[in-house]
Amino acid sequence: MRAKREYRDRPSTEVAVLDALVNRGEEGMTVFELRAAVAVDIDELEDALATLKEDRLIVVETNHGRARIKPDERVVPSPEDLDEEESLIDWIRERFPL
Repeated sequence: MRAKREYRDRPSTEVAVLDALVNRGEEGMTVFELRAAVAVDIDELEDALATLKEDRLIVVETNHGRARIKPDERVVPSPEDLDEEESLIDWIRERFPL
């Protein structure tokens, strides 16, 4: 599953982070899991996370000393959003990231 369309015009690392988090849903991910899923260096990942947190698109929860990052609920597509046909532009963006 991917983040809602209105959040896909961000830098590619931010979009990749949002997509990875949306795929994990309520479980969330650690920074290490995100780094493996997004496959960028740690500095680029930290910059993306800082921007997403500043824009309130992610939520960081700490349980038992372990931080888990989750997508804000407005980023997660609803069932109606999932039924929409993928546009040609989305298809091209996904296959040829800028």
